Amino acid sequence: MSDLIERMGAGVVPHPSTYDHIIVAFSGGKDSLACVLHLLDLGVDPAFIELWHHDIDGGNAFMDWPCTPAYCNAVAETLDMTILHSWKHGGFKREMLRDGSATAPVSFQRLTADGDIVVETGGGTGKAGTRLKFPQVSADLKVRWCSAYLKIDVADIALKNDPRFRGKRTLFLTGERAQESPSRAKYQTFEPHRSDLRNGKRYQRHIDHWRPVHAWREERVWELIEKFGIVAHPAYRMGWGRLSCMSCIFGNANQWASVRAVAPERFEEIARFEETFDMTIQRKSSIRQLADRGTPYIGVSRELVELAMAKTYAGPIQVSSSEWHLPLGAFGESNGPT
Repeated sequence: MSDLIERMGAGVVPHPSTYDHIIVAFSGGKDSLACVLHLLDLGVDPAFIELWHHDIDGGNAFMDWPCTPAYCNAVAETLDMTILHSWKHGGFKREMLRDGSATAPVSFQRLTADGDIVVETGGGTGKAGTRLKFPQVSADLKVRWCSAYLKIDVADIALKNDPRFRGKRTLFLTGERAQESPSRAKYQTFEPHRSDLRNGKRYQRHIDHWRPVHAWREERVWELIEKFGIVAHPAYRMGWGRLSCMSCIFGNANQWASVRAVAPERFEEIARFEETFDMTIQRKSSIRQLADRGTPYIGVSRELVELAMAKTYAGPIQVSSSEWHLPLGAFGESNGPT
């Protein structure tokens, strides 16, 4: 057995004890939650785990669930873990409305000996560009820019600009699963991260990227969540099958009908942008047409809507096995990248 990895069948399992930092990209969704709980199952000290949440909307609710950052904070507090937040200024909407301007700066929380501080970097000096349209419904991150600009690049910037990672070994976990799509099935389970600089000349930054749940079926994900008694995000309890943005560009007719039921004003704002851009999110139908063809999820209730649309989170996080219930959205519609 190597002191770095253990090969188990076709997979690769890194030894967490060989790293100085362990980071989980944490959306609050079932798969990133499974990554966190899997580390605990492996015996990793929760005090050694950092959860990183990227705020898609940059603090101004537009596409994502308002409660998600607070829900993530509550999970971290319950599990005695550190959570750090990062965001692109102006979030999804500002990037979408770029018109002859550079992309916005990024801010991220950084741990220091005196506590966490907020660091701002980038933006303003890059190449000017124009979007004036929603991300494209595609597996190609060059045109599905929401994932690239609001999550992946934000994590890269934090890793590259935090001196804590220089001369250290860092394990970075994400929750992609092969079952989700043909493109994700091709991902490597274990590889150097995009921000790795282990062979740098001025300094080194060793960062490995591990996708621990890549080979898991959804059944195993929910079994682990049940084992720890973690209550799923309100979106799952209302009927959503995956926790991406509330108004995910991949949403089907039922999802858009549910968005209209949960957040009618937000739905109308997005619909008006489609009309302004003269380009719909999904080429064949506007979101109004999709919603008209769909049926809101049966779990949409006043109580859960209030919980999901609040910027605070007042719901339960961890319950006993007798109190835990599989959410309505489990094994349901999970429209996402193909």
